[in-house]
Amino acid sequence: MAIQNSELDFFQIKSQLQTHFEQQEEFRDYDFSASGLSNILDVLAHNTHINALTANMAINESFLSSSQLRSSVVSHAESLGYVPKSRVASTALVSLSITDNAAGAQFLAIPLGTEFSGSVGNNVYSFTTQDECTAYNESGTFVFKTPSGSPSITLKEGVKKTKTFIVDKDSLGAVYVIPDDTLDVSTISVRVYDNYLSTSFETFNDINTVATVTDSSRLYIIRETPKGQYEIFFSDGNILGVAPLANNRIEVEYISSRGASANGAISFSTALTLDSDNKNITVGLVAGSAGGAEKESINSIKLNAPRAFTTQNRLVTASDYTARILSGFSSYVDDAITWGGNENVPPQYGKVFVSLKFADGLSAATQELVQADIKSQLIDNLSIMSIDTEFVAPAETFLELTTVFNIDPIKSPLSTQALQVQVDQYIVQYMADTTTKFGAIFRRSNLLAKIDELSSAVLNSKMSIRAQQRINVSEEIASINIVRQGLPTPLSILNYLEREHTVNFPFKLASPDNDDHTIASSIFKSNGQNVLIQNELGSSKLQLVDINGVLKVPNVGSYDAAKGIVSISSLRIDENGYVGTGIKISAVPANQSTLNPLRNYTVTLDQSLSSTTGYADAGATKVIV
Repeated sequence: MAIQNSELDFFQIKSQLQTHFEQQEEFRDYDFSASGLSNILDVLAHNTHINALTANMAINESFLSSSQLRSSVVSHAESLGYVPKSRVASTALVSLSITDNAAGAQFLAIPLGTEFSGSVGNNVYSFTTQDECTAYNESGTFVFKTPSGSPSITLKEGVKKTKTFIVDKDSLGAVYVIPDDTLDVSTISVRVYDNYLSTSFETFNDINTVATVTDSSRLYIIRETPKGQYEIFFSDGNILGVAPLANNRIEVEYISSRGASANGAISFSTALTLDSDNKNITVGLVAGSAGGAEKESINSIKLNAPRAFTTQNRLVTASDYTARILSGFSSYVDDAITWGGNENVPPQYGKVFVSLKFADGLSAATQELVQADIKSQLIDNLSIMSIDTEFVAPAETFLELTTVFNIDPIKSPLSTQALQVQVDQYIVQYMADTTTKFGAIFRRSNLLAKIDELSSAVLNSKMSIRAQQRINVSEEIASINIVRQGLPTPLSILNYLEREHTVNFPFKLASPDNDDHTIASSIFKSNGQNVLIQNELGSSKLQLVDINGVLKVPNVGSYDAAKGIVSISSLRIDENGYVGTGIKISAVPANQSTLNPLRNYTVTLDQSLSSTTGYADAGATKVIV
């Protein structure tokens, strides 16, 4: 009998061994369950079991995709040139000022590393300034600014720590361990002094932050140890530039952070006083703390390491941009997409467009800071010089889903209404799970198949789809008022200026037909009347009609089905003559079976204009057509 050496279960191994012996002439009369040989089989089975598990685990740990141990995953990532992200310190933006009541002071400074405290719930966290901030006396008031002149002061959560090493005479290949698994790698500063007492130093930089390496470069490499701590090492003097010399003093300064738990602080204070007058610093909030994160997870490393390897530390293709942003800024960015100017509508050659979906709750100020960091840390160092980068906000296309299904009430203890609610809830959850990412494709057949599988009582189902874009009237009026800089708003603007609108859909639209309107808007007021926009049957021409379908204006624009563009000519919208923030423009997609949004578009369910209806069919004979 052949023993199955791929079987790992102890009892099955023992059973196979016993069966093998029972088939041998020497052991035909043995009662294995009651004999001493059973103990021997236990030992053999146990040994085989352990050896098989060890071999299986060793093979699994040999590959990135199948590794289970963090140390193995980190090691494979390192071989691909990817450094897994450490814990990330939460970042806040504040404004700092002092009202000076004493005469004479003309200049004040807040030192780098000044401590602030911020609280999240009952927990208090320590934050520190990342720059020396200065302020001049301006009519008795000091407003502090960063070296770049910004009044928004960056605070990072955590405690500053320093680890010191003395270089041994045999330093080549030496590794310096930082026994702290809470450090934020991005905050590390490495300085090399001539000796233990020296005050002059050379700054060494992370090799991952430089684009070129020369024989005079001063670089270090950092990596995660098998114990989850961190270690740095330098050049051997032949490659990677200059190496520290014997008796040099290495100082590694970093922030030890508490990670994601510090996100959400919105009130900050400091005990710092600047001179004998004990001037109190007024702390204003620009953006609450955000972006704090724990160490990169094993699953995230498995996803990002191959992506980072394909970029080869450069930004050339659109996927290079996406991979570097997602791997380097995942604590702020949930998703990103990039496309070249040749793919843009209209084309803009010599540009790369980047769209970011930020984490929930991230303030506008923090979003701007993240975009600036992406540009300074990545794009300015790694992209092609002649290519400009432009950030574009994500765009949503809303779906109006009309779902109808037949049920056999005999096959379900639930009522038709209860099943209807169940199906409706499932559709909402399905859309939230599958269509929120850039590039996510909505396939109607997949959703309908899931609906049919919800209950054996569901006999069949169908769904019609309209896509929807929105004209944000409130936002446009607000932008007009901003341009006017507080001047009184003319009546013509309050009544909303007659202006043209172009509505873009990220896919082709259905051609006009003689039965249904391909284009239809929500109801709004124009010149005191409730009206809506719809296309003339059999035509791409848009018309203005009242709620009874009576024609009011025969031509208010047109739509291009092939390009997915709806063009609306000058149209008066009465002040507050719309629901919500503006007007919804819905259209029938050319292909309702598959919706593949382009570029920075995603699809989202409009629950208010979607409906789900179930019909009881006791005879199981009714068919939806």
